[in-house]
Amino acid sequence: MNQANSMYRAIILVVLSQFFLFVSLCPSTASESTRQKFQDCISTYLHINETSNTVFTSDSPDYSTTLSAYTRIRRFYNATPTPEFILAASNVSHIQGAILCAKKTGLQLRIRSGGHDYEGLSFISDVPFIVLDLFHLRAVTVDIQTESAWVEAGATLGDLYRGIGEKSKAYGFPAGSCSTVGVGGQFSGGGIGFMMRKYGLSADNVLDAVVVDADGRILTRETMGEDLFWAIRGGGAASFAVVVAWRVRIVPVPEDVTVCNVRYTLEQGAGGLFQKWQRVAHTLDDDLFLHVVIGSVKSSTSSLGFNRTARIAFQSLYLGGIDRVLSLFGEKFPELNVTRGNCTELNWIQVVLRFAGYATNSSLSVLSNRDPEVFHFSKMKSDYVTEPISEAGLEGFFKLVVEKTPWIIFTPHGGRMSEIAESETPFPHRNGTLYGIQYGVDWFDESKENETLRWMDRIYEYMEPYVSKEPRRAYVSYRDLDLGTNGFNGSANYEVASVWGRKYYKNNFERLVRVKTAVDPDNFFRNEQSIPVVPVLREAP
Repeated sequence: MNQANSMYRAIILVVLSQFFLFVSLCPSTASESTRQKFQDCISTYLHINETSNTVFTSDSPDYSTTLSAYTRIRRFYNATPTPEFILAASNVSHIQGAILCAKKTGLQLRIRSGGHDYEGLSFISDVPFIVLDLFHLRAVTVDIQTESAWVEAGATLGDLYRGIGEKSKAYGFPAGSCSTVGVGGQFSGGGIGFMMRKYGLSADNVLDAVVVDADGRILTRETMGEDLFWAIRGGGAASFAVVVAWRVRIVPVPEDVTVCNVRYTLEQGAGGLFQKWQRVAHTLDDDLFLHVVIGSVKSSTSSLGFNRTARIAFQSLYLGGIDRVLSLFGEKFPELNVTRGNCTELNWIQVVLRFAGYATNSSLSVLSNRDPEVFHFSKMKSDYVTEPISEAGLEGFFKLVVEKTPWIIFTPHGGRMSEIAESETPFPHRNGTLYGIQYGVDWFDESKENETLRWMDRIYEYMEPYVSKEPRRAYVSYRDLDLGTNGFNGSANYEVASVWGRKYYKNNFERLVRVKTAVDPDNFFRNEQSIPVVPVLREAP
């Protein structure tokens, strides 16, 4: 048993003894207001002297700054109503207290881990609620000998990358390029990234977890059972429990890795290059990840009849040296004309720094910086593609792209992603998927919101004939409430929830419903797109 395993088992034993004492002590009287009942309950559990640095109300001097600290998308910055309480947990007992006191007082619980949240589900509700904020829980313990690491759920990818990089330059972890993404959302939604064609998703490399369930019990993989462990690795953990920490497999990376970047406008032949990319990107060597970012730039020679044109950036990471990747491009994609001048040979942690926007010689401590560089309004959607989009289809797509300044990312699958069965985790977008699409658009003028959202609806509607069907699929970590909701109280029935549920999970949705019904039959953990409870399935295997 490694040191981190021992640490979490010790926590479980100590806190369990406190937990059962707390259940009988926490007061609850019908004559008290809900707010006062929660305050009394949590004060008893936290021994009152702890609450000043842990529990924030609207009267607390740090309430507003704590609430806004990780509200990264501006359209939610002034959201109302605000939570009755913010509980900034710094240990497992705080999480237990938040759960049990919320249950006693009927307050809804929202869970926030300090990363990104495209639809604000972690800190917005229209019923009385509290926010359980995990941003203090960000410890990372790396064990090179066992090729694993424990990472607390409030850590960011930057924290995890830093922890690995400070231990060894020969290991990495398959996850996203943005260092400020929280591991809580990344792992529980699946977790795409630049090494997924080699090692699969982040969730495919989760070995264990510590969670607190709706009854306040602390569970590990052994005690929660394989069904719940399956569900939290891609099914949205916030529907089932509060994850305290994850144990992940760290993966070997070569001494030298190579990044390449070439960009073309439509007038430079980008459209034809993208047509070729659609057919080869998912078939390349598993060590080579080549994704595409499409946006628009000003142009006096645009072929689209505007003063803007579409520009396509072909960006790659190769797990090996520059000579070999140039050879691969020459064999498989010579039209891209990748040269030595387009590529840089680095070690893995330098690549992480570069992708995060830092100089490659920066101190690794910068990876723990959580402050967003830009504070903007934004909206995201997603799609999956199983057949190459036709030339005519792309022509109409590019015409829509130049109307705004979006960033649309095309992420190739294939490799290891095609080898893992779609039922292995709740994330189903595996064999047969050519690539995923993330549509993103930002704006800085609030008056442009309706216009910009209408444009997003138009491009999403336009793409319908060219993407996956029955259902038209989506990625749950790019949460999109336009696909349908449970309502703020999370009480939608199975038929309503299955509309968006099958888009995210395909046939895995039914198993998620069975797990949810078994582990949280009272639907305590709920939000606008949480997995529903179906009582008739409670006894189902």
